[in-house]
Amino acid sequence: MTVSSASYAPLGSVARVVGDQIQRLQHGYLRDRSEAVATLARLRRGAGKDPLAVPDLWGLIDLGKLYDDPFLAREADQIRAQNAVYGALTLWSLHQQSRRTPMHRVGGAELGAAVRRLMPGSEIDEPVRRRFVRVGSAPAWDVLTVRLREVVTLLRRDGISLDYAVLADQLHRWQHRPTRDEVRSSWGRSFHAPRQPQPSTAPAPAASDETDPKDAL
Repeated sequence: MTVSSASYAPLGSVARVVGDQIQRLQHGYLRDRSEAVATLARLRRGAGKDPLAVPDLWGLIDLGKLYDDPFLAREADQIRAQNAVYGALTLWSLHQQSRRTPMHRVGGAELGAAVRRLMPGSEIDEPVRRRFVRVGSAPAWDVLTVRLREVVTLLRRDGISLDYAVLADQLHRWQHRPTRDEVRSSWGRSFHAPRQPQPSTAPAPAASDETDPKDAL
């Protein structure tokens, strides 16, 4: 059995909110719709930061479904859910920047498998491995998001996609100390699992690392 692709279920409301929002924004972005392009530019400013400390992001994403979830009734639960939603969305917006193929793929790779694809063949790229280890050993939320931002920048460079709904669910559970090790274990298993081929990309050519003019906002 491979765990290189995201397969566990069911995902909660955090994952559903992120999946729905990214599907909508990604569809618009890949078609150069101005509203989606502008929204991604605003989200990118929150990558690696406390998004709710960035006023321009307030109200940018509809979080209504989180408040309807009885499992997120307590204030502390809502804060963790908001952190996970904005954390995943801001990282995806960075990942998607100037790429002409979807960087969020439903049922695609989870974090460990995606990082493994940064390495050639069966070889271990030590600098990449160390970055991944830094993610796995992050002691606090703000440290984790900064280290994830570094990894996502590498994934963007190589056009390697992620399932961001799964990542959002993991970011949510990571904030609960009783389930943090489960998330770390999942990242480690997917890193070591037999590699799956990267899903075929859309016909449009992949962008270079240079910033697309429409992203220079």
